[in-house]
Order: sequence, then C-alpha cells, then structure tokens
Amino acid sequence: MKRRIQARVRVAAGTSAYSVVIGDGLIGDLGSLAGDHGAVFVVADRGLPASTVASAVRALARSGRAVTLLSIAATERGKSIATLTRILGRMAAARVERGGLVVGLGGGIVTDVAGFAAAVYQRGVAVVQVPTTLLAMVDASVGGKTGVNLEVGSQLRKNLVGAFHQPRLVIADVGVLESLPEREFACGLAECVKHGMVSCEGAGRGLLPWTESRLDRIMARDRATLVELVRRNVAVKAAVVAGDEREEHDGARARAILNLGHTFAHAMETLPGVRGVSATGRPARAAGLKHGEAVGLGLIAACAAAERLGISPATLRPRAEGLLSRIGLPVRVAGLPGDAVLAARMMGDKKVRGGRLRLVLPRGPGRVGVVAGPPAGVVSAGWASIRAVV
Repeated sequence: MKRRIQARVRVAAGTSAYSVVIGDGLIGDLGSLAGDHGAVFVVADRGLPASTVASAVRALARSGRAVTLLSIAATERGKSIATLTRILGRMAAARVERGGLVVGLGGGIVTDVAGFAAAVYQRGVAVVQVPTTLLAMVDASVGGKTGVNLEVGSQLRKNLVGAFHQPRLVIADVGVLESLPEREFACGLAECVKHGMVSCEGAGRGLLPWTESRLDRIMARDRATLVELVRRNVAVKAAVVAGDEREEHDGARARAILNLGHTFAHAMETLPGVRGVSATGRPARAAGLKHGEAVGLGLIAACAAAERLGISPATLRPRAEGLLSRIGLPVRVAGLPGDAVLAARMMGDKKVRGGRLRLVLPRGPGRVGVVAGPPAGVVSAGWASIRAVV
C-alpha cells in the first residue's frame, strides 16, 4: 500500500485536518486507507467504468464492512435536493449509523452531493472523497465545500444549498484518469490554470510556468507528471483553505480568490443553447458548457474586466487564452444573451453582498483580489472578450 502513495498533502482546515494522498492504483487499497469505520455507503457516478466501481467496492468489502452502493447521474440538473433526499433515504434503509462512512466516488458533482449527504445525515457522519476526474482531484474534493443546486423559477442556481463538511481523507488515484474522456480531462486543467493564476508564493510559487512547460507530458497523461500536477494544485488549495475555511474574509488570502472566473462561469454554464468556440473559430458540436469549460472562459473574461479596470497588465489575458487554447478548451462562446440578462444572472452569485456584485479579478500573474461593485462597463468588457461573433 505504501508504495502506491507517491505524494501526500496535509490540509489543515479550521475545524479539522486531513490528508490528500496521491498515487497510482490507490483505489485497490481503499479499504485499508479509509480506516476503521462502521457500515460504508458509496455514492458513485453512474457513468464510471464498471471495473473502477467494482474495484472500490471489493477493496472496502475486504475490510469486513457492510457496503451499500448507490449510483447517481452526475449532471447539474441531477445535483439536486431530490437526489440528496434519495441518498439519505437509502442511507437510512441501509442502517448507516453515526460511526458509518460515506464514500464519494466520482467527479465534482458526486463529491459535492456525497459530502452534503454526510454533512446532514444524523447531524454529520464521516466522508472519504475518492475523486475520479482531474477537476475533482485538484479542486472539488478538497476544502469541505459540499452542496446541491437549486431551481429558482426557470434558473438553476449553482450550489445554493450546502454546508462546509471536511472529509476524513481524500484519495486521488491518477490511474483512473487514463479512461477519462479528453473533454473532461481538459476541464480539470482549467482549474489548474486558475490555481496558477491565483498563486505566487509558498505552495503555489511558479505553478503557472511549471504547467506551461510540462503541458505536453500532462496532455499525454504521464502518470508521474500527473501525480506532481495534482500535488502542486492541492497544495495551493490547502494553503488558501487553511487561512479562510468558510470563506469569511476578504483580501489576498481570502478563500474567495479561488473563485477567479467563477462568477462569469456560473452565469453561463447552465444556459441552454450556448456553444464553446475554439481559437480557430470552430464551434463545439454539442450545445452546452461543462463546468471546466465555463471556468476557462470565465478566466479570460476576468482578465479582460481587470484590464478594463486598469488593475491588470494587458499581457495576462493573451497568456491565459493561449494556454487554455493549447489545452483544447474553448476561448469564445456563441449563443450568449445580452449583457443585461447575464448581469441579472451574476447577481445570483453567492459572493454578492448587500446587493452589490463582487468579482474576483487578477492583478497580475499570481495576484488576485476581490472588487466590490465593479462598473457595468467593466463587467461588459469581460463578456465582450469571450462573446463569439456570429
């Protein structure tokens, strides 16, 4: 077991401390890694390879625990209170007690929902997150943010209902990334670019140039490079979470800085009919944006807004856009509604305070800050930078 753990990052959150273990083949050791618990309830992504799910269940069962498996559809519409209710009902039927364990096996949607179920079931049970996408490994599974989306009228509001509930352990097995579709892999790299843009010291020093210089090996899914990629990105998030676990502060070390690009992203990613457009002008075959694609577009928009505000150098946006394009992510989006509609959607963001929009904007490579009440022209400049001309 110890041979397979190639890296370990300690997350020292305010309410608890835990490890993120990173390696190749760790799912086969899940039972021993998870520690001593009662009944185990596994929430898995229905779209995972059957072999991955079977390996996880076998590993947990070898430790002598009763294991219950529930597979869910990992969609933004399915990330709902209805799904949460279904999970809680199945947990009760399986007689999971306070000494039991929830395991989230899947991408960010699954880790969010599984973590929220663990947070509210019998006022809180332990959860071990086993992310199976790059996005979940470097971001969603770490930091204790859990929740579901909420439909308000005709609008799907992202993560509007949730709780902070830190995991007992995060197990990142880079071996499962071998079967991850290219589009999903690219989505995870969008969050890696974001981490590179927000970090300039400590754990994140040099992350953006490191990612740029090793992108060919990353895209080839060289496993040793992937272990280091996950380690470096988790270290950035761990450092930020340690200083502001519940996103209560402002300033350079506030947890809100991890939302760089996300206010733009959340406003567009659930819009019907939008299509990502590549740097060559080619629109995506299918309508809709995945979260990582929306985040990448949001990073470009945030750079443009900061440039318009006069707080960011003009070199940052083309640098970010060039890297996102090399990854294969869209850099423009077709089908966006008018700025007034988008502005109204942005006001549903969780960072809004006192009716004032708050944007996380870059101030240069590795430096970001929160800007409260940005002028409408600044927000419009962000949208204009990614709006495809049709």
